[in-house]
Amino acid sequence: MTTVEIVYRYADPPTEQVATALARARDVYGIRQLSFDREARTLRVEFDATRLNAAAVTKLVREAGLEVEEDLPPIAAPAPTAAAPTA
Repeated sequence: MTTVEIVYRYADPPTEQVATALARARDVYGIRQLSFDREARTLRVEFDATRLNAAAVTKLVREAGLEVEEDLPPIAAPAPTAAAPTA
C-alpha cells in the first residue's frame, strides 16, 4: 500500500449535504481518511495510491459538491519510523 495525501482549498464552508456526501466517500475502497481544517479552509484526503489516483479522488470530492478553489499536489505520507533502540 502506498499512502498519499492530497489537500484541497475550498471557497465556501461545506453545507450539511456536502459533508454527508463526503462522509459517504469514505466508503470508497482506497479512501483512508478525510479531515477538514476550517481555519485554513482545506480538506485533506488520505488515500491508497495503489487503488486510486489523484484524479479519481478529486472527482469524488467535486461530485460530493465541495467547491474546490485549488488542489495542491499530492504528498506521499511519511513512512513510519522504527523506534530507536534503547541502551
